[in-house]
Amino acid sequence: MMIAGALTRSSSSRLSFTLSAAAKSSSHLTSPPSSPPPSPSNPSTRSPISPSLHSPAPLSSFARYFGDWRSPLSHRAQIRYSAAVAERFERHFATMATRNAYESILTSLPKPGGGEFGKYYSLPALNDPRIDRLPYSIRILLESAIRNCDEFQVTGNDVEKILDWANTSRKQVEIPFKPARVLLQDFTGVPAVVDLACMRDAMKKLGSDSNKINPLVPVDLVIDHSVQVDVARSENAVQANMELEFHRNKERFGFLKWGSSAFHNMLVVPPGSGIVHQVNLEYLARVVFNNGGMLYPDSVVGTDSHTTMIDGLGVAGWGVGGIEAEAAMLGQPMSMVLPGVVGFKLSGKLRNGVTATDLVLTVTQMLRKHGVVGKFVEFHGEGMSELSLADRATIANMSPEYGATMGFFPVDHVTLQYLKLTGRTDDTVAMIESYLRANKLFVDHSQPQTERVYSSYLELNLEDVEPCVSGPKRPHDRVPLKVMKADWHSCLDNKVGFKGFAVPKEAQNKVADFSFHGTPAQIKHGDVVIAAITSCTNTSNPSVMLGAALVAKKACELGLEVKPWIKTSLAPGSGVVTKYLEKSGFQKYLNQLGFNIVGYGCTTCIGNSGDLDETVSAAISENDIVAAAVLSGNRNFEGRVHPLTRANYLASPPLVVAYALAGTVNIDFETEPIGTSKDGKKVYFKDIWPSTEEIANVVQSSVLPDMFKGTYQAITKGNPMWNQLLVPSSTLYTWDPSSTYIHEPPYFKDMTMSPPGPHPVKDAYCLLNFGDSITTDHISPAGSIHKDSPAAKYLMERGVERKDFNSYGSRRGNDEVMARGTFANIRLVNKLLKGEAGPKTVHIPSGEKLSVFDVAMRYKSEGHDTVILAGAEYGSGSSRDWAAKGPMLLGVKAVIAKSFERIHRSNLVGMGIIPLCFKPGEDAETLGLSGHERYTINLPESVSDIKPGQDVTVVTDNGKSFTCTVRFDTEVELAYYDHGGILPFVIRNLIHSKH
Repeated sequence: MMIAGALTRSSSSRLSFTLSAAAKSSSHLTSPPSSPPPSPSNPSTRSPISPSLHSPAPLSSFARYFGDWRSPLSHRAQIRYSAAVAERFERHFATMATRNAYESILTSLPKPGGGEFGKYYSLPALNDPRIDRLPYSIRILLESAIRNCDEFQVTGNDVEKILDWANTSRKQVEIPFKPARVLLQDFTGVPAVVDLACMRDAMKKLGSDSNKINPLVPVDLVIDHSVQVDVARSENAVQANMELEFHRNKERFGFLKWGSSAFHNMLVVPPGSGIVHQVNLEYLARVVFNNGGMLYPDSVVGTDSHTTMIDGLGVAGWGVGGIEAEAAMLGQPMSMVLPGVVGFKLSGKLRNGVTATDLVLTVTQMLRKHGVVGKFVEFHGEGMSELSLADRATIANMSPEYGATMGFFPVDHVTLQYLKLTGRTDDTVAMIESYLRANKLFVDHSQPQTERVYSSYLELNLEDVEPCVSGPKRPHDRVPLKVMKADWHSCLDNKVGFKGFAVPKEAQNKVADFSFHGTPAQIKHGDVVIAAITSCTNTSNPSVMLGAALVAKKACELGLEVKPWIKTSLAPGSGVVTKYLEKSGFQKYLNQLGFNIVGYGCTTCIGNSGDLDETVSAAISENDIVAAAVLSGNRNFEGRVHPLTRANYLASPPLVVAYALAGTVNIDFETEPIGTSKDGKKVYFKDIWPSTEEIANVVQSSVLPDMFKGTYQAITKGNPMWNQLLVPSSTLYTWDPSSTYIHEPPYFKDMTMSPPGPHPVKDAYCLLNFGDSITTDHISPAGSIHKDSPAAKYLMERGVERKDFNSYGSRRGNDEVMARGTFANIRLVNKLLKGEAGPKTVHIPSGEKLSVFDVAMRYKSEGHDTVILAGAEYGSGSSRDWAAKGPMLLGVKAVIAKSFERIHRSNLVGMGIIPLCFKPGEDAETLGLSGHERYTINLPESVSDIKPGQDVTVVTDNGKSFTCTVRFDTEVELAYYDHGGILPFVIRNLIHSKH
């Protein structure tokens, strides 16, 4: 694959009117861009601009051309009409932008045997004592800023902000960041490629070069979200499910295959290869790039929130919205607020029998309580060296669940051992170690550690971690295993909520009889109907996977069985898992209990659990049973795993097997037997639970480097079904108007070269009124398409049979389906419906109750804007573009919430929707808002009059007035809003670029 490095300069990097540059050029007003870089021989020189931080300075070139950025006649206003000035500005920077202000610290990295590995920007050569105190995660941001410092996209002032992190991180300062690469999966990758294809068309329509739309950094797309568990408990499950996957998704897959050839720098990993984050960990991650002799740390942004898993390998990575990722692909620096860093000290070691899953659920609860939204978490301490790389990756993986941008483990000897285990060459590992040690990015536990400064501190003794699960509706609701039965009974008693089902006492022991293929069967509240070993969180960890296999072995030897109506499945994250399970000889025991391999992908964790047996579904529905799913996943929000499992518990793979054997979550493993052995004796949890030493011995003998090498040598060669897909060779996509999978979206339909400016929100109706913790699964479900939904109606009108509906996630390339699927979650609780759950709302003028889509379309046809009222943590869960694209297509102009999840707020901005926050202590309820009012948002008409984070007044038609904070967090986000979103912004930039 061709690799374009972070130093590649795109034609878009010297844009005649790049607003990201404009936003940052305000910094030039206090410091001259020509300040000299620091000299390694002059330790007093701390950065190019530090001497002038507190003193007046000449105006920058930008300011001389365009005047004060904050003046009423702003840059944004002027660029619409001043092409001549823009060209002059571009010519001025054309040569300057290719030169790095820090080239004097470019240093050679020698090889031990002679020669050099390459050159790198040396942090020690800055001679700045602040670097030693910086968290490792911030040093990576620092290196990137230095390496990309062209005084245009990235300035010396940006570098100084990062160097002075101990002071600036408290001030919400903005910095640019250019990741080394971008990671996609197919659910988010298809709409990203659709957007890129559509942007090419827009470029052509506006008279520009469509080939400017090309990734400038490596883009890796792994197809892992499409496989469903249609067939389970069968030796043929993998092949059968893959055939169904290709039957349903042939058009999508063909489109992605077209994209891999139509766009440069794009690698597509075919279906059946593994889960994106495990493939990233075991194969795609570079840790250190050597790009034509230039060395720099690997960093990645991904369109899946669990991209953070790579943080366990010491690679800085996090999830972003697809629209942000698309801009990053096209050479735009990402604008981010310099984050605080929580120092999480680990000590001791895990007790016997405690798993990495128990640890991550404990960490998730601790960090959720501490409050880490928008922050990095950096792990350190002697306990860190006791954790395997796979255990670290498990903890890093669940960063979205504890709310952090990253959960970062710096590189140390454990990382290097893992790189060798997974087949990276000795030369590569030597280069990685040499570079990181030389650039103060390596942790050597044998050396005294300089105490680093953190924004806040937490500590956990690993010996305090105990076996646990999380649920029944949220990942951070941890339940120690020893109190699970009591907690379950309290959930039955409690009113409906995150920890309640409100089942009347007299109904809690209800037994529903049914016939399962001729066999008499029963189901009760808390009975397990899905038991899935799934998800990148755990399937990348040999200890818990082989631990599950050992539980199966012990259970089979005692004669225990899993009830045949429980849907059991095993979906490894890569082919390596299959190889070591076979090598251990334990796969046969998993098969015996029904945990046959069903495919290589996310499956149950993202709602691709497939149908339950009809008899089981009927027994649950007809008797209103609170059925349970137990899965080794990372998300258990209501309605996500399966529509009929109202209780969903996250657990380690060995616990998944244990609960499948027990058949219920209503059990005390310490005192009650799991089952009866073949010789009639009661079998308890302790009888089948392996020791840590047993697991370690099996891992040592079964997990071998050749397994990784063999698996990944052939990864891009695909399989016969993939290889037989025929795709056109054109660089512009030919849209098929009859397609129900790939449809040309309307984003650029009436686009002109002039930014549209702010959209006034006047007398808007409330489309939906929500409480707390509305997730992206509520807003834009990924799972099955309900037969009575607007999306189903659309598909049936186009001749698609119900069996071929597929999932919402698989149809994200079609805006018509996805707009109809917005707020289509059957568990949606909308206060306008007064307690009734479901994907409906009220058309306020008429009082009619209709689907959310139908009400939204009626408002649009009547010429009315809409807003959404929400509580805390709006948009939590998966990073999902369509949770912002869908509301935009429905006509939503603003969301007023108590708080937003980080990625979702960014996505709303990227689609031109205004995110507003109630003031602390206020919400719709305390302000007496019912949602039946009409809302006017008094935002300035000119974007130059809007400041990041400013207050605005919202008034209603019944005389209420309240103040909100506008959550445009940076100047660049204001530019996006001015342009109607991030993608129109990028297109206009690229068209004005001549270089």
